[in-house]
Amino acid sequence: MIPQLTILRHVQKQLLARRLLLVVFDGLMIIAAYLGAFILRLPDATSLSGFLPSTILLLPLAVITGLPVLVVSGWYRGLTRYAGSHSLYGLVPRSGSMVLILLLISTLIGGPQPPRSFWILYWLLFTGGAIASRIVLRDVLVHHLDQRDNHNPDNIQGDATLIYGAGASGMALLMALRNDPRFRIIGFLDDDEGIQGRTLQNMGIHTPVRLPRLIERHGVTKVLLAMPAISRRRKRLLVDQLTHRGLEVLSIPSLAQMASGQRIVSDLQAVAIEDLLGREPSNPDPVLLKAGVQGKVVMVTGAGGSIGSELCRQVVALGASRLLLVERNEFALYAIERELRSHPFGVELQAVLGDACDASRLTLLCRRHAVDTIFHAAAYKHVPLVEANLCAGIANNIGATEAVIAATLATGVSRLTLISTDKAVRPTNVMGASKRICELLLQAAAAEIKAGGPILSMVRFGNVLGSSGSVIPLFHQQISTGGPVTVTHPAITRYFMTIPEAVQLVLQSTGMAIGGDLFLLDMGEPVRIADLARQMIELSGLRVRDEHNSDGDIAIQYTGLRPGEKLYEELLISADNQPTQHPLIRRANEPHREAEQLLPLIQQLHEALANWDEATTGALLRRLVPEYDPYEELSTPALVDAMAR
Repeated sequence: MIPQLTILRHVQKQLLARRLLLVVFDGLMIIAAYLGAFILRLPDATSLSGFLPSTILLLPLAVITGLPVLVVSGWYRGLTRYAGSHSLYGLVPRSGSMVLILLLISTLIGGPQPPRSFWILYWLLFTGGAIASRIVLRDVLVHHLDQRDNHNPDNIQGDATLIYGAGASGMALLMALRNDPRFRIIGFLDDDEGIQGRTLQNMGIHTPVRLPRLIERHGVTKVLLAMPAISRRRKRLLVDQLTHRGLEVLSIPSLAQMASGQRIVSDLQAVAIEDLLGREPSNPDPVLLKAGVQGKVVMVTGAGGSIGSELCRQVVALGASRLLLVERNEFALYAIERELRSHPFGVELQAVLGDACDASRLTLLCRRHAVDTIFHAAAYKHVPLVEANLCAGIANNIGATEAVIAATLATGVSRLTLISTDKAVRPTNVMGASKRICELLLQAAAAEIKAGGPILSMVRFGNVLGSSGSVIPLFHQQISTGGPVTVTHPAITRYFMTIPEAVQLVLQSTGMAIGGDLFLLDMGEPVRIADLARQMIELSGLRVRDEHNSDGDIAIQYTGLRPGEKLYEELLISADNQPTQHPLIRRANEPHREAEQLLPLIQQLHEALANWDEATTGALLRRLVPEYDPYEELSTPALVDAMAR
């Protein structure tokens, strides 16, 4: 305890000594400004010798009254090394108060008075001199501290770093990191030819073409992206170019995060692959967003899943009166309910631990709670697992869809939206074929509904970032364990969209549905998975090991397409689709079956599923979905017999 008190007293003594030094310095500045104002106002010696002695009494009064004004107003509380324009401009009203007080005292004393212009000159000289002196002291102090750190043998030098972007954000980042030991800023990179070759805070602004030379000369290891408004496409290109040179790339927060006060410009973070994929976020239509939700009783099946949980978050935020969370995974239901209850939205929550395939339970819930809108997100979606468990996957996906349709028709639910998938288009796997049957069931039910009945619709889209079935978590795990990173095929591509945006578009499509609609979401440009794997490795600060770089850290291994896996995904079976009132949502017109044609085959399918007859189930799958074309044919004798029937 005693050593701590000793250290505290030492620090206090140092602080007092520094402040006393600044007070003495400002006292000398007051004297210099006072005499300088007389010299400028009365340049000839005769006038000066006549006026100055008669008013010399004001000089000690200027010091005696001026310094307390500066002390009381907090002029000496700021740190000189961080003195910026705002703190320096704060001297203007302080010096004005000093002059006014001295003018008042001079008037009260009477006697010979300085010329009126003297007071303006005195104020200007002291203000300008004090501000200039603080700037000089700040720069001298910063230089001294930099030199001390550079010569300190125990000091760890920061990494040579470039800031990409010489705009306002780049300037703010430089000022924030000036004394950060992690970085040694050596300059800026910028694409604007108009400012290349110039300097910012004595730091050169370089063209990106000079990056290899800067790396060689200064040993640059890091680049800080100071462009919060950059597009995802441009950001991905930049990050790809920088990481390919072995540079670590960090980024400042987005404009939205900084504007909301959640983050500040110096809150640097590693660039996540999720920040580089997908389209630019769209601006939602608030009317469409709220149409099926605000003030409504809403049910979400599969509420603990990737899409289901985000649906719950947005439904609650949009002001539903009550939300029923239907989920059969106990922990997933517990997690999303606890999360939603931690936000004071004032929506009544009902956590329902149950199976979405239980039609009688869903019907009872809809009737008891007067449900207005259902979002059906419950489904098995992992292609390899469903492929290996054909009967279980089909029974779950089709059974749950039949159950929510039955509950909707039996209880007068206003809207039902089915969450579908791009894998339902010309499916090559069981999961996609089962979801196409779900679409057919909903289309057939919608065709039977008369005017004024429930509005049934479905939304079809591709991969979402961060879902349980996404390759990104898998790649993260493989990279963390040293690889290899496994990709099924060098040419395989996928669409990607963020989960929040996908759900926003689902909600808006629900708001514009008229019945039997099949909506398609604009997923942006497809991404080559091999490129995604390489970029994730490089974003981790590692290098890809291949035939061109045998010294790399992690290899990419191609394992071959899995059963039922496509090289690319598509959203349309036919080319017939029309725009809607939202630019990123289109309405498709695709062939569907009438209920009398569909239901007998569905009945046969249920019988095969009840007997766990995979061969017959597979054969019926092809009859229900003629475009279903698996890459690996089932060749059991039972399947041949079933196909013959």
